[in-house]
Amino acid sequence: MSREAFTLHNVLTRWDFGPFAICVLVLVLLAAEWYLHAEWSLALRGRRWSSGRRFAFLLGLLAIELAIQSPVATLAGSYFQAHIVQHLLLMVAAPVCLALGAPSTLLLQTARRRTKTRWLRVLRSTPFAVLTHPVTVWFAYFGVMIVFFLTPLINVAMWHMDLMDFMNLTFLLGGALFWWPMVGVDPAFHWKMPYGVRMLTLLIGTGLEAFLGIALLSDSKPVASMYTLASTHAGGALLWVSIELVTLGAFVPIYIQWGRSEQRLAAQADARPRRSAAGAVSLWEAEWTRRRGAAPLQGAQVEAEIESDLARVYTESLDGRDSPRRE
Repeated sequence: MSREAFTLHNVLTRWDFGPFAICVLVLVLLAAEWYLHAEWSLALRGRRWSSGRRFAFLLGLLAIELAIQSPVATLAGSYFQAHIVQHLLLMVAAPVCLALGAPSTLLLQTARRRTKTRWLRVLRSTPFAVLTHPVTVWFAYFGVMIVFFLTPLINVAMWHMDLMDFMNLTFLLGGALFWWPMVGVDPAFHWKMPYGVRMLTLLIGTGLEAFLGIALLSDSKPVASMYTLASTHAGGALLWVSIELVTLGAFVPIYIQWGRSEQRLAAQADARPRRSAAGAVSLWEAEWTRRRGAAPLQGAQVEAEIESDLARVYTESLDGRDSPRRE
């Protein structure tokens, strides 16, 4: 493993064009193409998709590309600070941005009914419930991270890049499982977390990651054979400080979503007597009320349309109905 000098030339030009990096680039481009095409098809039907969600999703794909192919990945073989930056891109930046992009919701809004039904079955399946269980998620996010950095696994992985590529995918999956229910707007059918619990989870997780950063900062030997002790300490400090900033930033979308949720609940409570007095309740509202206890406001914006579509498609898939429907 050759050591790369930390120069401006290397920072700008040392991109990785290996097979794994090229595969990731292709997948990132395909995901971006699907998202933009789905948004365009939604616009053709007269339904507006948030530009903020589009920006967040594309930013998340960019974070994955930078982590795997950019000079960050190349310099990670010589500098532990670069390894920490790669780690933060895969476990924090990319999952948070992808979750805010609401890809599952966009899929359910634009795909054909058969695709919607299949995806809803996946979301409600037992394997997916196990995968998204809080215990599984905590181990995939915090447990794997602590084991990787505080055991010889990091040294073994850095000398066997196939294993390191697999670990990077594991980090990305763990980050997606953790952040999707925390800051995302996609509907979750299992293990729904109240907003207060989300904030508490972030605080507890910050303590664990701060412990990891302090452990690396106070280590008496390099974390891996290709890193110096000074680089190890610098990487630990970078992890510690960045996690504090990430936690503070993550509170913002959670707090905003909490406020909007309270406003919607208040509006629904005010509108329910008027809707009952009018006696005009559609089939999907009746089904949604039966399952959730309250129907969303008729004529609400994108969120209510999403709930309507979800209730109708899922009800049809459960009851086995195959009524004709305009795509």
